[in-house]
Amino acid sequence: MTDIAISNIVIAICNTLIEMKLGEKIRYLREVEGSIRGLDREMTQQEVVRAIKKEVGAGMSQSYLSQIEKGARPHLTNTTRMLLAKFFKVHPGYLVDDPEGYHTELISDVRTLEERLDLWLIAGAERFRRDPQMKHALLLLAKHADSRGCMVLLGAILETPGLAERLLQVLKPEAGTKANGSAKAEEAL
Repeated sequence: MTDIAISNIVIAICNTLIEMKLGEKIRYLREVEGSIRGLDREMTQQEVVRAIKKEVGAGMSQSYLSQIEKGARPHLTNTTRMLLAKFFKVHPGYLVDDPEGYHTELISDVRTLEERLDLWLIAGAERFRRDPQMKHALLLLAKHADSRGCMVLLGAILETPGLAERLLQVLKPEAGTKANGSAKAEEAL
């Protein structure tokens, strides 16, 4: 999956979870854009303003972007809407407040099993956004060409006694030490 496709999926998931105001959408797009660019954090308003200038060739001020996010400017001019839509690669119609009670359908009957799994993983990553390791792992899994195969492999690893712990010790020694310490503490009780 391309980063743009993942971005659009994440945006679609976010829209199905809650109705959003324009400012919330812009903040969310900064978060998604930061993730897509490999920052492992949201882009700052200043970074967005600089990137718009560099990549789109037009400008806006950080204070104007801040006013939009805070709701002080609930409506955008068409020029600003088109500029932000082009930068974030979203439809310009996305950049408005959602009407009360608005929801989109997340999954159509046409989607494949793999796409549904990827959507589920991305939604999970959003739920774990305050746990960077979990968020990163879920997004990596969703981006993998065979995310279903990865999940099946994980199941096989977990079914094999001791294999998960051994792999964790080899691949992430610091995490394996913490896990062993927790297991030994539980055994002592």
